[in-house]
Amino acid sequence: MASIYDYKIKKRDGNEFSLSELKGKVLLIVNTATGCGFTPQYEGLEKLYSEYHDKGFEILDFPCNQFGHQAPGSDDEIHEFCTAKYKTTFDQLAKVEVNGDKAEPLWVYLKSEISEDPEPKGMKNKLAMKAIAKLPGVSKENGFIKWNFTKFLVDKDGKVVGRFGPTDTPEMMEDKIKEII
Repeated sequence: MASIYDYKIKKRDGNEFSLSELKGKVLLIVNTATGCGFTPQYEGLEKLYSEYHDKGFEILDFPCNQFGHQAPGSDDEIHEFCTAKYKTTFDQLAKVEVNGDKAEPLWVYLKSEISEDPEPKGMKNKLAMKAIAKLPGVSKENGFIKWNFTKFLVDKDGKVVGRFGPTDTPEMMEDKIKEII
């Protein structure tokens, strides 16, 4: 059986990075887009990163252009946008696909660990996810990532302990992060 630490990912500069180097840290892994209605979540992600990074918290930000082509541009352009507009200090990784034949192996693993987003909380979020489900290109298959800003939380032992949907804000994850940090 695979472990999250068996995977290597590509950094923004094209170099490979082994997740085994992050053993003992709490990880938040998220597929992002710079032109999405959920893009302002970068503010909350940066707040979490600033608050918990020194306690062993890392954010793995994977830009993904698979949903509505909302992450156009190069990896460096995406990084520049995030640092300029949202003052992010965590790095963005190389752009990936999270569904389909070209899905990044790490994302295939994450989906196998927790296959579905939780039920959205609140009427506004439920309506947002119903609207997203009707968009072209959104997979109806179980286990697939539904949209940008799907988040996976991994504990210090490398166990995937949470999956959060696009409408789940970073603030909604803070108690769980505090619990496992």
